[in-house]
Amino acid sequence: MTITLGGNLPEAMLIRLGDNGPEEVSLSSLTKGRKIVLFAVPGAYTPTCHSAHVPSFIRTKDALTAKGVDEIICVSVNDPFVMKSWGESTGADKAGLSMLADGTGAFTKSIGMDFDAPPVGLMGRSKRYAMLVEDGKVTLLHAEESPGVCEISGGEAMLAAM
Repeated sequence: MTITLGGNLPEAMLIRLGDNGPEEVSLSSLTKGRKIVLFAVPGAYTPTCHSAHVPSFIRTKDALTAKGVDEIICVSVNDPFVMKSWGESTGADKAGLSMLADGTGAFTKSIGMDFDAPPVGLMGRSKRYAMLVEDGKVTLLHAEESPGVCEISGGEAMLAAM
């Protein structure tokens, strides 16, 4: 299944690093009765993800919150230790973004957003996208054609579309 505008997100378990180590978080618990922005990147610390995509949501967090967004979640097919460290190094954690790991890529595959790029060593990664999700339903969906580009999936584009 490929996720589409108007579709519902499937149930999935993502992982965050909590005070006592890795914790599973159900996607439905994050979306039920809430308005969230969920954006995904091909990999933590990769150039476009690190210098453009995450910073765009740090810059727009307050404006998105003012539009009723309860939480901004970054998902990557990485482990929760990497996601925590990356959140610290980018300032995403201080800005209040949630950095969640899709360690096995199960969520990414379930919504049809997985890809491989063997020449650069990226296997089973997520395409770059951002979506607005209201009570589990996708109400805006911006997917990039190329994983190395952050044009329609950045914070400013999401904010403008809302």
